Amino acid sequence: MAISLQSSKEINVNQLEKLYNDVKWYAYTKDLAVLQQALCQSLDVISAWDGDELVGLIRIVGDGLTIIYIQDILVLNAYQNQGIATQLMQQALNKYKDVRQKVLLTEEAPDVRHFYEKNSFQSCDQGTLVAFALLN
Repeated sequence: MAISLQSSKEINVNQLEKLYNDVKWYAYTKDLAVLQQALCQSLDVISAWDGDELVGLIRIVGDGLTIIYIQDILVLNAYQNQGIATQLMQQALNKYKDVRQKVLLTEEAPDVRHFYEKNSFQSCDQGTLVAFALLN
């Protein structure tokens, strides 16, 4: 399996729907037009492909100069634990290496915490930063 990475916001909506539904992110697929528009308005989208099949992506928002926010990182279940998410994360972090603030917000789970910590992120509950969120 040779996974290729591409930087493009133009991804077929059916492939997006399959990916997001596969990882049970149904809130994103309730309105596919909004999902596609969200990708188009993102700072960057890096996707992972197995041939012509979308198997993962990372979506970045922000100004790309002083802050980036990792909005989405997801990989099809059948392709998980093969290093694809790490490749996506490293591609994004390398591309924006000079950006001072790299932020993400995610649910607490041991495997999730481990993934982000191995990619040099520090949880705000263990560092000197504080995080606040307003959720609807």
